[in-house]
Amino acid sequence: MAEPSFFSDITSRHFNPNAVLDISKDGRIPGGKVLIISDFHMGAGKRDDLARNGGLLISLLEEYYLESGWHLVLNGDIEELQRHSLEHIQERWARLFRVFDRFAAENRLYKIIGNHDEELLFKKNYPYTLYNAIRIDTGIIPVYVYHGHQGSNIYRKYNKLIGAGIRYVLKPFGIMNISSASSPHRRYHVERKAYNFSLKNHCLSIIGHTHRPLFESLSRFDYIKFEIERLCRDYPAAVGEDRERIETEVSALRRELGKLRRKERRDVLRQSLYGDDLPVPCLFNSGCAIGKKGLHTIELSGEDIALVYWFTEGQGRRFVSRGAYRIEKLEGTRHRRAVLNQDRLDYILARIQLLG
Repeated sequence: MAEPSFFSDITSRHFNPNAVLDISKDGRIPGGKVLIISDFHMGAGKRDDLARNGGLLISLLEEYYLESGWHLVLNGDIEELQRHSLEHIQERWARLFRVFDRFAAENRLYKIIGNHDEELLFKKNYPYTLYNAIRIDTGIIPVYVYHGHQGSNIYRKYNKLIGAGIRYVLKPFGIMNISSASSPHRRYHVERKAYNFSLKNHCLSIIGHTHRPLFESLSRFDYIKFEIERLCRDYPAAVGEDRERIETEVSALRRELGKLRRKERRDVLRQSLYGDDLPVPCLFNSGCAIGKKGLHTIELSGEDIALVYWFTEGQGRRFVSRGAYRIEKLEGTRHRRAVLNQDRLDYILARIQLLG
């Protein structure tokens, strides 16, 4: 399978376009587990996007994934270099960098470049190898992990100019970043590029950049609609506590659906995500680490893939706490892990082969 052309847009002495993480049964790391997480936007001082979830992020990386032998893929926009200097970021987030160091010391760290931290390619003493993308061999279906900004002509051609505008014009006045994450139409454009690549090459793509969690090519909005339909089908046969549970779940999901509808533009929501009546489940997005009520990650093994939501007890989204999600407690903390979606890779491959 040919590498996508946008993988080779960024080059430097650090750049390694052929990074492969083999977690198949007979691979270099049989039975390996991989965490994909993106968009920390680590800053320093005021307007530090990670300030809200920094403690949660450090705890889950250090106490859950590091201790359990996971590989860590940082999928772009980790340092916010369009607003802050690397030296100030490293000073502010010294503890988090020490966690990165521990992963790197065991060859379990893969760091991918995004549009907000592209400047790292020109830092002589940066401690980690940088990638534009990596391929993960699962033994079932190949998985490509890349930030996703490569699918936007604006960021590919004018990222330096955009960065200068953010640092010298927007930052002094406290204006938020201009990014694909703030525009529904830009998000769909970037996601569609990645979706079409995956569809053509019968592989999975895991991106970040748009800050919008996707599982099997479905946004949260699309998934909730399917979930409500499933619960409605189960309701007539349910009795007692099961019936009450379904009523509670549907009520919570409807409220969440209303919030998403108000957030997005109606004309965008009326369209199928990629112009298909039945989207092929080949695109995933790990969301971001700077959500208001928690953060999302993608967990990948040689057998399955999951969209996971981490939050602090009492501060997470209500539909998670009230729904039928399996919630795991991080021992000794108020941090919680909820699996929002999970599927086997062989089932996903079968759907891609039949639908694609």
